Amino acid sequence: MKKLTYIISAYLLLVAFHSNAQHARFVTQGTIAYEKRINAYTLIKDQIKIWGGGDDSFYKAALENYQKNNPQFKISKSTLYFGKETTAFIPTEEAIASTGGWFGDMIEFKQANSILTNVKAGTSKTQKKVYDETYMVSDSTRKINWKITDEFREIAGYNCRRANALVMDSVYVVAFYTEEIAVSGGPESFGGLPGMILGLALPHEHVTWFATSVSDAPVSEDKLKIPTKGKPVNNKQLYDILKSALKSWGKSAHQTFKWAMM
Repeated sequence: MKKLTYIISAYLLLVAFHSNAQHARFVTQGTIAYEKRINAYTLIKDQIKIWGGGDDSFYKAALENYQKNNPQFKISKSTLYFGKETTAFIPTEEAIASTGGWFGDMIEFKQANSILTNVKAGTSKTQKKVYDETYMVSDSTRKINWKITDEFREIAGYNCRRANALVMDSVYVVAFYTEEIAVSGGPESFGGLPGMILGLALPHEHVTWFATSVSDAPVSEDKLKIPTKGKPVNNKQLYDILKSALKSWGKSAHQTFKWAMM
């Protein structure tokens, strides 16, 4: 009887192991489609407050006109190609076209960055567009002090764990990453977690990036590239250039600078 019990137990363990092995995915290359969503109405209201025009009839009229002609959420798409050591983040679709007007050219609505990251070396190259200027920024990757939590959610079919952080001294970040994709990457310049970021939110900036699909099909080398046009700078040089250029922008300078360096 004991022998039969041992056999049954061993069989159940084998079945459980086989089942877990079937469900475990340790992806090291593939393609992720992200959707970026910006709450434009709330973002514009915040910007009006920064300008000091909260009770100004001109701004109220401009906002009402914007709301009549534009959706609340601006949606744009991007693609992340990744291999074992390299990721390439490429904007693939601009936000829904604005009718223009006072708020049509806000930097927050742009998809300004194409980013090539060497995950192993901890370096990145970013083609960054800031209004009419294009820069090619080469530097080390962003260092983020993540705090991993016990909260989980499913994104694009993957079990993801939440992590929180503060970047640029004041920008609160929430990320959901999966260890099933064994590459430390994510949308834009965010990474540094023990797996791939499939969901990212900057709650106080009213913007999110969430994966809508993940493919583990092999990625060719020609996909792991970004455009190289732009004035060559590092992060410190770009910081100095923008600080100098924005010094006469008054109250809107900080917001513009923050998004340009994001």
